[in-house]
Amino acid sequence: MPDPGQEFDSAAIEAGRLLFAKPCGFAAGVAAEAQLPPARLPEIAVLGRSNVGKSSLLNALTGRRQLARVSVTPGRTQQLNFFELAGRLALVDMPGYGYNAAGKARAAAWTRLIERYLAGRPTLKRVLLLIDARHGPKPVDRAWMKRLDKAAQSYQLVLTKIDKVAPAARDATVEAVAEVAARHPAAHPTILATSAETGEGIETLRATLAELAAN
Repeated sequence: MPDPGQEFDSAAIEAGRLLFAKPCGFAAGVAAEAQLPPARLPEIAVLGRSNVGKSSLLNALTGRRQLARVSVTPGRTQQLNFFELAGRLALVDMPGYGYNAAGKARAAAWTRLIERYLAGRPTLKRVLLLIDARHGPKPVDRAWMKRLDKAAQSYQLVLTKIDKVAPAARDATVEAVAEVAARHPAAHPTILATSAETGEGIETLRATLAELAAN
C-alpha cells in the first residue's frame, strides 16, 4: 500500500476505473455461517452503522444505481450480500449495526454472523468501516473498531457524505478521525473521504481496492 497520505498516480487511478467498469453482479446472500460461499477471490467487506451509506457507496464504486438496494429504512440489509466484480474481487455488503428497532435477538444474530465471518475468512483483504463525516466515530463505531483490533483484521475508515461537511471543516474532520484511527492497531492510517452523491473520493477508493485485488 502507499505510504500514509501518498496520492495514487494516474496509472493507478486508471487501473481502478477499469476494474470497476467491468461486470459486477450479485453472487450470494448469506444468513448463516454455513451458507458462506467458497473463499476463492480477494474480498473487501463494507461495514458501518445503519444508514451510513453502505449501499450508496457500493453503487457509486461500480457505477450501478441498483447494485445494492438503497433504502431510507434502517436495517434493510439483513444478510451478508456478496457481489462479484469481473472474477477478480468480491465486495461484501454487511448488515448495518446500531439499529435498535431490529430487535435484540436479530441484532445479536447479525453481530455473531459478522464476527465469525471477520475472524475466519482467509481471503478477506480489508474491511471498509464507514463513518458518517457529519458525526465522526460514534460509541458503536468505536466498539466495532475494538472488535476488529481484537480479531487482528485490517480495516480502513472511510468517511461517507463528506459533501454534507462545510468545505472549511473537511480537513479538520479527516484529521480528527485519523487521530482516532491512530489509537487502534488494526486500523489503516489513511482516512478516505467520499461522497456517493458528488463522486468525491470515489476514484481514490477504486484505486485502493484495485491494488488490493492485484496483491
